[in-house]
Amino acid sequence: MSTTNINPPTSETSTFKPKPIAEITSAIVRFAGDSGDGMQLVGTQFTDATAIFGNDLATLPDYPAEIRAPAGSLGGVSGFQINFASSEVYTPGDTVQTLVAMNPAALKVNLPDLERGGILIVNSDAFDATGLKLAGYTSNPLEDGTLDGYQVHKIPMSRLAKEAVAPAGLKPKDAERCKNFLALGVTFWLYDRPIAPTLKWLDAKFGSKPEIRLANELALRAGINYGNTAEMFQVHYRVQPAKTAPGTYRKIRGNEATALGLMAAAWKADRKLFYASYPITPASDILHELVKHKNFGVKVFQAEDEIAAMCAAIGGAYGGAFAATGTSGPGMDLKAEAMGLAVMVELPMVIINVQRGGPSTGLPTKTEQSDLLQALGGRHGECPIPIIAAQSPSDCFYAAFEAFQIAVKYMTPVIVLTDGYLANGSEPWRVPRVDDLPRIEVNNDIDPETFQPYARDGNLARPWALPGSKGLAHRIGGLEKENITGRVSYDPLNHETMVKLRAAKVAKVVESVPDQKLLGPDTGDLLVVSWGGTYGTVRTAVERMQAKGASVSHAHLRYLNPMPANLGELLKRFKRILVPELNLGQLLWMLRAQYLVDAKGLNKVQGRPFTIAEVMDRIQRTLDGEDD
Repeated sequence: MSTTNINPPTSETSTFKPKPIAEITSAIVRFAGDSGDGMQLVGTQFTDATAIFGNDLATLPDYPAEIRAPAGSLGGVSGFQINFASSEVYTPGDTVQTLVAMNPAALKVNLPDLERGGILIVNSDAFDATGLKLAGYTSNPLEDGTLDGYQVHKIPMSRLAKEAVAPAGLKPKDAERCKNFLALGVTFWLYDRPIAPTLKWLDAKFGSKPEIRLANELALRAGINYGNTAEMFQVHYRVQPAKTAPGTYRKIRGNEATALGLMAAAWKADRKLFYASYPITPASDILHELVKHKNFGVKVFQAEDEIAAMCAAIGGAYGGAFAATGTSGPGMDLKAEAMGLAVMVELPMVIINVQRGGPSTGLPTKTEQSDLLQALGGRHGECPIPIIAAQSPSDCFYAAFEAFQIAVKYMTPVIVLTDGYLANGSEPWRVPRVDDLPRIEVNNDIDPETFQPYARDGNLARPWALPGSKGLAHRIGGLEKENITGRVSYDPLNHETMVKLRAAKVAKVVESVPDQKLLGPDTGDLLVVSWGGTYGTVRTAVERMQAKGASVSHAHLRYLNPMPANLGELLKRFKRILVPELNLGQLLWMLRAQYLVDAKGLNKVQGRPFTIAEVMDRIQRTLDGEDD
């Protein structure tokens, strides 16, 4: 095709008189459409522009569970939500203020989350008889009064996209696919977002396909111009940048942060990173990220199954690498026996579980916190492993880094728990300076004359003796070892000694766990205890209740085995304890068992995170004595 006139005008200013801009402090936007409509793409572009603009933000991608659900069906709806503000943001938000719905199914699934009076932008072209039938509508909601009370903007996106991208010369079907960028342009205009980051992305993505690059830019600019000229829009909005500490910031997703945390730990120990994994939702992106970094000495192995991945990680640790493996709940089931081997041979490695809805295949693209008890004891025999749970997308970096610190210091596997909410969610991250990260000391300099494979230091850690080192030959494997010598032993008393030593070593990790801190007073009517990805929602709920004068404090647990040494004392200072979890009460069970406190649970197992309103409501009811 001809490439003449391939570049559109470069000016970002409209020839029309700009409409007034209203200053607001925050906004919550959700893009929703069919799984083939590119909602994750436009959501990511909106997020990148927002991050570069300087707002604080949190995102929540929502993927269909089926790989390719029928087009236009309720099960095929894909969504992307972003909460951005001029102040600190901890959650993707509760009710949505602006919903972009690309078809009837997207509208039906997401309308309950749009606040009354909120802005609704719909692709009216998709509301034909077929689309309405697939979504289960008996009448057109754009015409029957269903949407009364909302600010409805009906835009024929499919038609407008085809007209806008005509100069690019695409086939009609390909031209119609650009409707997502037209919707993005409307939303960019509505919230005064910069388009330069998206244009730069288009250059990088479609530099070798100028007609596709042009079509997307034309659709994007058409959306912006539509917002500025259509009479249906009277005003648009601006959220000023947030005040942040000086530093270099980037947007980061939880899985990316986990990968970088593993890399940083290996770098700070002058070791190679070896990551063995079998692809599984929602953990696969850790594998995808690490494979990009061969220049940092990262070795990635995609195993044939979960068992092989776990065993390969053990082999990597035995060879002296910083070894890790990642999976989700089903993969943890399969890794369990080999994790016992890792405990038996007492080698340092990190095992990452990106939790998802279960059991079995369950809800593979939805979030849950149902693997805590599995991490605590989901192996045969007395098989203790330290557990760290990340609390936000960026905290996945530090959780992975700290896991290796503990693994090496105590010569033990360490489990890191994240979840689908954290793994796929994103937020601005202040990139740490490498020099500011603590060095991880590794001692492989062992005197052959005094070497004993299971002699222990002050941390009860055995020597990390590397294979091939002269004079350091020793047995390795799953049979019980004789204390000190490491020879195979079937002696009953020796077995009990070794079981107790391994348990004592994990218990000793508490010396590396900081004291638990509270948000709020250290005594009062109610303590809300959370863990993992519920951090942002629970913290926000507690802060809002404190602003109302409620006697409530918040303890978020990052270290789950062992728990902080002062936790029991803190729990006893409060009249009531509430434990919100995305499961049926696993941390609740642990707290009751270990500290003998009459804690109550707030539990949700729907594949979706808590809303702030849900937590606030339960806090109030607990303070009112409804749990007594």
